[in-house]
Amino acid sequence: MRAAQALVAAGLRPLVVDEARACGGQIYRQRLVDDGRSTQSLYGSEAPKAERLHRDFAALEKRIDYWPQALVWNLSQDKAHVAVAGRSREVTYDGLILATGASDRVLPVPGWTLPGVFTLGGAQTALKSQGCAIGSRVVFAGSGPLLYLVAWQYLKAGIDVAAVLDAAPLMAKRHLLHGLALEPAIILRGMRFAAELRLRGVAIHYAIEDLAIEGETRVTGVRWRQDRHERSLACNAVGYGLALRSETQLADLAGCKFTFNARDRAFLPERDISGRSSVAGVYLAGDGAGIAGADAAELAGERAALALLEDRGLAGASGRAAEIERKLLHISRFRDVLEAAFPFPSHWAPRIADDTLVCRCEEVKAGTLRQSARDFALNEVNRLKAVSRIGMGRCQGRFCGASAAEILAAETGRGIDAVGRLRAQAPVKPLPLMLEAEQKREAAE
Repeated sequence: MRAAQALVAAGLRPLVVDEARACGGQIYRQRLVDDGRSTQSLYGSEAPKAERLHRDFAALEKRIDYWPQALVWNLSQDKAHVAVAGRSREVTYDGLILATGASDRVLPVPGWTLPGVFTLGGAQTALKSQGCAIGSRVVFAGSGPLLYLVAWQYLKAGIDVAAVLDAAPLMAKRHLLHGLALEPAIILRGMRFAAELRLRGVAIHYAIEDLAIEGETRVTGVRWRQDRHERSLACNAVGYGLALRSETQLADLAGCKFTFNARDRAFLPERDISGRSSVAGVYLAGDGAGIAGADAAELAGERAALALLEDRGLAGASGRAAEIERKLLHISRFRDVLEAAFPFPSHWAPRIADDTLVCRCEEVKAGTLRQSARDFALNEVNRLKAVSRIGMGRCQGRFCGASAAEILAAETGRGIDAVGRLRAQAPVKPLPLMLEAEQKREAAE
C-alpha cells in the first residue's frame, strides 16, 4: 500500500496485485462482509492506523490498476503470470516490488493435522475477516508475540481460552526489559495482553515440550511435558505456531540471490536497507524478505518505491529515505530483543516421533525422512526431496520445507544453515483447474 502511494505521488501508475479481497494485508485485514463490528473491535489500539491505511489506499483507486483476489503464480523473463478472474494473464514489467509477506512457521507434532487445529495466523484470520472462532474452548500453543496477541483477541471476543502453552522458558522474557528502551508502547501492550489473560483465569505455561494434540475425528485435548511432568487439558480447538516464516518463492523465481539469516533460521533473498535486491529492477519489502512486522513493512514498502524512483532518476527525497532507513534499523534492533524473548525451540526437531506426518500433501513421515537420510547419505534438503517426495505436493514445500530441513539437520548433526533450502517452482501456490481449461479454450479460439 505504501509502495503504491509513493509511486503514484511521483506520477507513475503501478499495477497492484493483491491476493486478498481488499487491501490491508494480515494485520489490517478487512471483513469479508459488514457484520456490524466496529474498527475498534477489529483492530483495537491499531484502529486509527487501520482506518488511515484503508483510506489512503482507497484514495489511489483511480490512479492505480488494482487486481484483488489475484495471485502472481510465476515470474519469468520480466513477465509476471497472474491468476485473476478465472484466467491467467501475462504482464510484462520493467520494475517489480515484491511484498509477499509471511506465513506461520510450525514443526509437526502428533495430531497437528486433526480438524480443529489452525495456525495462529489462520485463527486470527477467521476472527478478523469472518467473525468466526476456531472452537468454543481453545488452547493456543507455540512461541512468538503472535501467540499472546491471538489468545487475547479470542478472549476479548468472548471465547473460552483454556490455556496458553509457550515453548519459550519464562526466563527468556527478561529480554523484553531491554525492549522497553526501544519500543516501550509495544512492550507494555504485550505485557497487558499477558496480564489480562491471567486475570481472566487463563493459565500460561512456559518451556513446554513434547506437545501432542489428541483426538480421532476432531481435537479433544492437548498434552505436553513441563518440568519433567506430563500434563493434559481438554479443548476442541488449537491455535499453533512458532513465529513466522517469509514467503520467498517469488523472489526465488525472480532470480534473487539468497543467503542464510541466523535470526530467522532461514535463507532469505538478499536486499540492502533501501530494498534493492541482487537483481536490477527487483525490490523487496516487508516480511517476505525478513520478519520485522507491520510497521517495518510500511516503511520498507515506501523505501523500496523510493529506490525504484531513484534508479529511474525520478526521486529527490533523500531526506525521507534516510529517515526511513534509520527507523528500519531501529526496528531491526527491537526484533533482536523479540527473538531473544521468544526463541525458536530448535531442540524439538530431534524428538519428533518417526510416525509423525511432516508433509501432508505427499503423506511423508518424519521416520521416512530420517531413514532416507541414512540410506542415501543425504545432507542437503533438495536431495532429500528427490528421494522422499517431501515438498512435491500442492504447497511446494511452503509448510513442510522448514520442518524437513530441521529434521535433516538434527539427523545429520549439521547446522540448519548447512542443509540448504528447497528451490521454488511455479506455481508458487495451488491454481484452480478451471484456469488451465480457460487457457486451452482461449488458445483454441
